[in-house]
Amino acid sequence: MVATRQVILVVEDEPLLRLAAVDMVEDAGFEAVSAANAAQAISILENRNDIRLVFSDIDMLPGMDGIKLAAYIRDRWPPIAIILTSGIYASTDVTLPPNSLFFSKPYVERDILRAARRMIA
Repeated sequence: MVATRQVILVVEDEPLLRLAAVDMVEDAGFEAVSAANAAQAISILENRNDIRLVFSDIDMLPGMDGIKLAAYIRDRWPPIAIILTSGIYASTDVTLPPNSLFFSKPYVERDILRAARRMIA
């Protein structure tokens, strides 16, 4: 029997930051799927049933931001864990849905990965 890796959806509109986050997720032993914005993320979620956690930036263009994306995910896919990050917003500025965490940028990768493992264990 082949063990399957847990899948994390990375949502980040800045290409270099998205690539870095995908590398972080994959280096930690997870499978990474990436999206450049909320619309792409929703499309991926609608077509896959193996996403365990969404790791998303808050400030994204165009369209829906990460906070609205998190609320949408929580409403439509309640079991999916969510980690939001931002270099603009502080934790006091963000209202998180249940089973969600917030990290300010620049974040410490080990803190993100520790939280991800705990949330999807």
